[in-house]
Amino acid sequence: MTWKQRNKVRSYLRSSLWIVPVLAGLAERMFRAIVEVVEARTHWTWFDLGIDGAKALSNTVITLSLSFVVFTFGSLLVAIQVASGQYTPRIIATTLLRDNVIRYTVALFVFTLLFAVRAINRLENSVPQLFVCIIGTLGLICLAAFLFLIDYAARLLRPVSLVKRIGDEGLRVIEAVYPEKFTSAPTATTQLQEAGAVERTILHRGTSAIILAVDVPRLIAEAKSEGGVIEFAPQVGDFVGAGEPLFLLRGAAKSIDDDLLRSCVIFGSERTLEQDPLFGIRILVDIAIKALSAAINDPTTAVLAIDQLHGLLRSAGRRNLRTDFILGPNGALRVIFRTPDWDAFVHLAFVEIRFYGASNIQIARRLRAMIINLANTLPADRHAALRLELHLLDQMLEKLYVLPEDLALARIPDSQGLGGSTNGTTMPCAT
Repeated sequence: MTWKQRNKVRSYLRSSLWIVPVLAGLAERMFRAIVEVVEARTHWTWFDLGIDGAKALSNTVITLSLSFVVFTFGSLLVAIQVASGQYTPRIIATTLLRDNVIRYTVALFVFTLLFAVRAINRLENSVPQLFVCIIGTLGLICLAAFLFLIDYAARLLRPVSLVKRIGDEGLRVIEAVYPEKFTSAPTATTQLQEAGAVERTILHRGTSAIILAVDVPRLIAEAKSEGGVIEFAPQVGDFVGAGEPLFLLRGAAKSIDDDLLRSCVIFGSERTLEQDPLFGIRILVDIAIKALSAAINDPTTAVLAIDQLHGLLRSAGRRNLRTDFILGPNGALRVIFRTPDWDAFVHLAFVEIRFYGASNIQIARRLRAMIINLANTLPADRHAALRLELHLLDQMLEKLYVLPEDLALARIPDSQGLGGSTNGTTMPCAT
């Protein structure tokens, strides 16, 4: 199986809700066969129920498990609609459909339902006591799991839970894309002119789509074997139309097979968090600006999103956001692969929230506190973009707030939004 196929299968398995319950059905067949063997050898009689009692217990468990399955999927559909309208549709694929608690709880219900349905067929002239005991135990477990699921779902749909999940996943992606800690400002040791002229261009074939992932190690290996340079024209997360440039081959890399290079790229209809370090920030910004809309008017949820943005920016600022040039083991340029730089992270995290939320004192104070904290904790090379955002925030506040008292209040940094304050904490880049 190729890298592209493995990646697609893994992504599909992670985002599909039906697979685990189906596997539970297969597991039930094997488990039932084992129980039959154990019962034949042990002649289990501990439960000691009659035929009528065993049938009543089995029918009750069947009714319960079937009701739990229907209620769970019905509630999930409602949760998807509420989360999509209240927060952003992007969280459906990234959180709700990938939640293992929901998957395995539904799998338990399906397992119990199938086991009870097949076991009741044996309740004719005798009662298999071990089967009845297991049915009763599974029924109690399903009841406890259902009560737990209700509590879990209520906690899952809280704004703080959703934004934290997205923030944690965003941190994982940033660490994977930028594994090196920040030492100094990355400099391009290789000029584009040194890579050589473009000898051949490989165009995107098929339908227009979004780039989800790229097999960069394979590109490096192919470029090294040919002794040339492979330039990946777009960037992960970009929309590429049919016939647009996909690879620019320089030097000896022109002899690399087209299909081999195309197999190193995965396309899809929607951005994912797999190799896209900006997508987590994009989702959090969408949640924040929707919360700031007049229809919802929930600045506290926007502050929760800003808290996670704060963590993502701190992680990105402490890492070496490498240049577009990837060198081989011998120091020769092999691949040109574009990734977001520090300015891209800062602009995406601040601009839209500042535009829609600066009129809210809570948001203005939280943004200022984030800028100051990042400036006090990140290297000096990161301060220029932060200084610009602080300057733009001040300019916007001066235009929005007519009363000097309100303006002074909005300029107080506050990590809670509108709660405590840092009592005039300053930032190194603010001067």
